[in-house]
Amino acid sequence: MGMAAESQFHVLAVDDSIVDRKLIERLLKTSFYQVTAVDSGSKALEFLGLNEHADSSTPSSPNHHRVEVNLVITDYCMPGMSGYDLLKKIKESSLMRNIPVVIMSSENVPSRIKRCLEEGAEEFFLKPMKLSDVDKLRPHVMKSMIPKGDRGQQAESRNTEIQSQPQSKKRKLPAEEDDEISSSARMRSLYGGLAVVL
Repeated sequence: MGMAAESQFHVLAVDDSIVDRKLIERLLKTSFYQVTAVDSGSKALEFLGLNEHADSSTPSSPNHHRVEVNLVITDYCMPGMSGYDLLKKIKESSLMRNIPVVIMSSENVPSRIKRCLEEGAEEFFLKPMKLSDVDKLRPHVMKSMIPKGDRGQQAESRNTEIQSQPQSKKRKLPAEEDDEISSSARMRSLYGGLAVVL
């Protein structure tokens, strides 16, 4: 995917440290992401259109869908609302729960990392953020591009389709999938098993 395509991805960066916030912003913009940076969890919720004091599934204004966010990256330790609290608010919201969230921290605390991942964080990065970390964001951002209604239904409908087929047909693939697989196999043999991203 080229620069123009990547620039459509919008990342909300949340960090109370201006130095870290500017670094994250620069790294993301260098990788052609659109970035909105805020300095607190409450400002992040406000930007997402979630009312911090009301039910987290209720939008705080009718214009909350105006800005599409493909990923939230947040510091763990912040005054007021921690990154973990922000993660929980996003995952509890029926409107926002499908937005991928990445947590960062300058402290490598295994129990903290485990807790964030169990709560639904996609990744946990150690600060300062590096360009190699930005590369890891892409699959999560791509996941956010699937229409909201389709995310859970895609896997479910595929499973139902497979289960409803007669046993003899389960092992057969449609012609186009066959072509795609043989083409993919040819590419792997040409490039010695390396995955080639075009």
